[in-house]
Amino acid sequence: MDIHPAGSRPTRRAPKEYFTGTVWQDPIAAAPAPARVVVNSVSFEPGARTNWHSHPLGQTLYVISGLGRVQTKGGPIREIRPGDVVWIPPGEKHWHGGSPTNGMTHLAMQESLDGSHATWMEPVTDAEYSAKVGE
Repeated sequence: MDIHPAGSRPTRRAPKEYFTGTVWQDPIAAAPAPARVVVNSVSFEPGARTNWHSHPLGQTLYVISGLGRVQTKGGPIREIRPGDVVWIPPGEKHWHGGSPTNGMTHLAMQESLDGSHATWMEPVTDAEYSAKVGE
């Protein structure tokens, strides 16, 4: 059994090559093999977001606070709020982040396949991000 006391793993700024704006990550779990789960608490400032990306075994988001946005490629932008649970199927290209005027924090839960839990792609453009919710 491993116990990681609160505060024992520092908050880190998310890598700029995969995110637009200011995003903070707090590691929760990265289980050693044969387990595959990776869980982070991710906090997006207003306007901040991930690049387009996918996950080999899918991803679950659980919104803790704020107002956010999520979109799958070719689908409408959807607002997400505290208590919402979002399932993104394996291989689905998507992004998520804060709204233009509000920050958002969610738990991001995914499993690794052959050591990889995400495939990172191009940034979400300002035009893509600024589209109306539902479009």
